Amino acid sequence: MQINRRKFIKAAGVATVSAMLPAKGLSGGMPAENQPSGKSLKKIYREAYKKHPQKFNMCGYAAPKLETVRVGFVGVGNRGSAAVERISRIEGVQIVAICDELTGHAEKAKARIQTPGHPALVYSGKEDSWMEMCRREDIDLVYVATPWEWHAPVGIYSMRQGKHVALEIPAATTVEDCWRLVETSEETKKHCVILENCCYDFFELLTLNLARHGFFGEIVHAEGGYIHEIGESLFFRGKPGRSWRLNENMRRNGNLYPTHGLGPVAQIMNINRGNRMEYMVSMSSDDFLMNQYAKELSRKEDYFRQFEGASFRGNMNSSIIKTIQGQTILIQHDITTPRPYSRLHAISGTKATAQKYPLPPRLSVAEDHKEWLSEEKFREIEQQYNPPIIRKMQAIAQEIGGHGGMDFLMDWRLMDCLRNGLPVDMDVYDAASWSVIGPLSEWSVANRSAPIDIPDFTNGAWKENQPLDISLKDGGTTGVVTL
Repeated sequence: MQINRRKFIKAAGVATVSAMLPAKGLSGGMPAENQPSGKSLKKIYREAYKKHPQKFNMCGYAAPKLETVRVGFVGVGNRGSAAVERISRIEGVQIVAICDELTGHAEKAKARIQTPGHPALVYSGKEDSWMEMCRREDIDLVYVATPWEWHAPVGIYSMRQGKHVALEIPAATTVEDCWRLVETSEETKKHCVILENCCYDFFELLTLNLARHGFFGEIVHAEGGYIHEIGESLFFRGKPGRSWRLNENMRRNGNLYPTHGLGPVAQIMNINRGNRMEYMVSMSSDDFLMNQYAKELSRKEDYFRQFEGASFRGNMNSSIIKTIQGQTILIQHDITTPRPYSRLHAISGTKATAQKYPLPPRLSVAEDHKEWLSEEKFREIEQQYNPPIIRKMQAIAQEIGGHGGMDFLMDWRLMDCLRNGLPVDMDVYDAASWSVIGPLSEWSVANRSAPIDIPDFTNGAWKENQPLDISLKDGGTTGVVTL
């Protein structure tokens, strides 16, 4: 879904929305000489903590339970429309509104609803259609799948209208928008959930539960990434209205998509819950491929000539994070190099190791660390340590689908938490701290990979916050609507 910034300001009023617009500070495209120094960044962060003192701790907060979760969608292109279909299968959920700038998209998404009982009203055709939808009093959750730079503004507006929000990744693209999400969630006591589906892949959940049971010993190092060759598709083959992701890759240079790799390992390391990310460095290669794509495509169609000679981000970005407990995290991002798909997930501890990609899921233990455990032994451990959410939902998640079932598992778990009045698995501090790696990586890349501090969005509450509980406790009662 495209949202025109000029039209948005005109529709909503400059005074009302100026604080919500995508911020420029510490954002991509800023020349290195105009970026703040490491020393001045510490001053910026100190001022940020004063400006955004914690008003209420959203970690572990259980909002009042909802018998029926009434959902409105903003942005129903590829991801948003798939979410409409999945969520229509969840018990105790009612889809009441669907909004997209393109009426055809909204109508097609509505047609994907799988079950009766969803009085989905389409909002489209007006400059402020999404804001009109968010002001409805009969919506509990706004599910946002717009272009990236609008995730935070739409989320902030929705929370101020009294709605919980679920934001596609990344939740924000600037440091200041990360702070705004935190401040708004705390002020309104509305959940701001980042829709990081990789946290619900089955091996990632297994390794999380293994970590909870001490299988790895002390965690020393973790790796995560998103390496997926989609280079030519970024140009959308001459569809100007869908070039927003290409624009992101032209004006920003860093890890633009960090949360797939970071989210699962952050949960394992108890980030924001007894641990936190302290600082990071980031390095990008040059661009060896995107300009070449532009040249090749321009020979086929004149539309693409505008991209020849453009400045694209480096193809491979590697960012390294140090935690306050002394651990390291490697996060990689590459969507253009021709290599096999990898969503690297590796956990290295004093007693055991886990890794997925490029190999299938593997485990090794210190006593025999030069070899991976046999398939038989792996299955024994999997059977013993698979968390309750997998035991309960794996089969139905795989049947309904969405990246092998993890999309549906993510949606189901969110609805189950809202219906049972449970704390959400991924709160606003996760949304902010995982997403902020994007703009911080841009700063580091622009400053010869200099280290940069990572804000503590919990304002010190991480010391007392409790680790994520995946036992389901009193939850797990939500079912699935059968066809």
